[in-house]
Amino acid sequence: MEDENVIKLPLTKKSAAAAKRPPLTKADPEKEARKRQKNAESVAVLGETDSSVKLLEHLVFGAEDELVERLVADEESGNLLLEDRDEESDNEEAVRHQLQPSKTAAWVDEDDELEEEVDMRHRFRRDLMRGDTESTMSKQKLQQRMKEQFQKSMGGTPSWAESSSKKKKTTGSDKQRIYWCFYFCSSPACCIPEHLFDPAGDDDDEEEDDLLRRTGNFVGSPDRLPGGILAMKRCCDANKARPSEDRLSSVQFHPSAQVVMTAGLDHSISLFQVDGLTNPKIQSIHLEQFPIHKAQFSLDGETVIATGMKNKMFYLYDMMEGRITPVNSIRGLNETRVKEFQVCPEGGTLLLTGTNGYLHLLTLKTKEVVHSVKMNGSVSGAAFSSDGSKLFANSDEGEVYVWDMRSSRCMNRFADDGCVKGTSIAASRDSRLLACGSHSGVVNVYSLESCLHSPNPKPLKSLMNLLTVVSSLTFNPTSDILAIASRAEDEAVRLIHLPSLTAFSNFGVTARKVIYRASCLDFSPHSGFFSLANNRGRALLYRLLHYKDF
Repeated sequence: MEDENVIKLPLTKKSAAAAKRPPLTKADPEKEARKRQKNAESVAVLGETDSSVKLLEHLVFGAEDELVERLVADEESGNLLLEDRDEESDNEEAVRHQLQPSKTAAWVDEDDELEEEVDMRHRFRRDLMRGDTESTMSKQKLQQRMKEQFQKSMGGTPSWAESSSKKKKTTGSDKQRIYWCFYFCSSPACCIPEHLFDPAGDDDDEEEDDLLRRTGNFVGSPDRLPGGILAMKRCCDANKARPSEDRLSSVQFHPSAQVVMTAGLDHSISLFQVDGLTNPKIQSIHLEQFPIHKAQFSLDGETVIATGMKNKMFYLYDMMEGRITPVNSIRGLNETRVKEFQVCPEGGTLLLTGTNGYLHLLTLKTKEVVHSVKMNGSVSGAAFSSDGSKLFANSDEGEVYVWDMRSSRCMNRFADDGCVKGTSIAASRDSRLLACGSHSGVVNVYSLESCLHSPNPKPLKSLMNLLTVVSSLTFNPTSDILAIASRAEDEAVRLIHLPSLTAFSNFGVTARKVIYRASCLDFSPHSGFFSLANNRGRALLYRLLHYKDF
């Protein structure tokens, strides 16, 4: 009869081979019985516990009942401690959320709000598809899909993505995540560590937060223009598309558009688009038998005013309508000719320079003189303050007059220091400086405040960079540069660094002569370009690299 406790195993190759062997001879039953009895006695001895072992167990663990009670007590106390710790952690988490400052996005991109579809068949996004139906996906859904994949690969939300009130340093792995996020994600705040966006309240963190809110060139030029060497680049002529056939008398940049105007003795006014490369021509008009002495934009930039050489007639060119209007008669003007004029900063009025020391204020709407002022000698130059409330004029007798335009009253009058005959005058846009040019080539730079109140102001500096009559003075819009020129000599143009009142050493020094005799100077609205008109019919153009805008 087979033994019930024997487990039948499947027949293997070895067992099959053993089955084919010849059977063994049968063992002696008495010998087998003695062997089994001996084995049973050995097992019984091994199962008995030594008295020394029992004594050691009692000393270490105590009695069996005491050990069980102790384990149960420890388990209950541990559960209580865990519950207390959980309650404390929950309270701390709630307080932390209450005290944590609210975070705002580093920047908001309007394009992110648009439901733009992204092509998922691109090789960078192909692995994110979950079927052929997801050939396109919205940016928001793609962002969430990438976030889920990233957290899955990280084994959950990483520690650097959890909010923390403690300041953390940006590690190399953080930089890699930032690069990954900016390269693939539509929103840069999805994968970047929060501590890079979370200001901790001190000055350093506020600066870092401010840097993250701005884009652009952080390693740029200083705010103030440095002196000594002027960073600039020579561009092709502003009027290269149509050079003048005669001497240019005027060059001016448009007050709001990226356009420059030239005018000269060839009876023409030309407009060019300024790009620094080709400067294509926009339009050109011809005024029959009218050599232009001066042309200038109106304050709004919609009209060009042009005066001639021989009489008091002038032209108004409306650029919006393309209409040219000649102005033959001006009520209240007793002058034989009108050449020099200034556009009033208040708009709608012109200041005409007359003879015998007269200055006339003309309204363009009614074409009549509103009022006139007079000074001793002949008027050499006139300039308005930035708000148009003050008028500065110098005479050929070397005196400077200051008028209040609202009351037509002379506020102050003083002699230009060391000047025998004044030739030009200009006021800075920031209402700080006044420059007066003389026949000897000296330019005196005054504090405008002292010119308003002091009977004998002293110049801040006398510039002696020119040796002939100073015919042109122009401040740039930021009041960092003063351009001075003389049309009596070639290459007689200098740019003055106003904070230090010194000349830039690299301007006006060229290997070959290109400037010749400059008749007019002007800066673009944000000082990005500088142009000068010469007697060869060319309007030279320079790019001032310190200024980023036109």
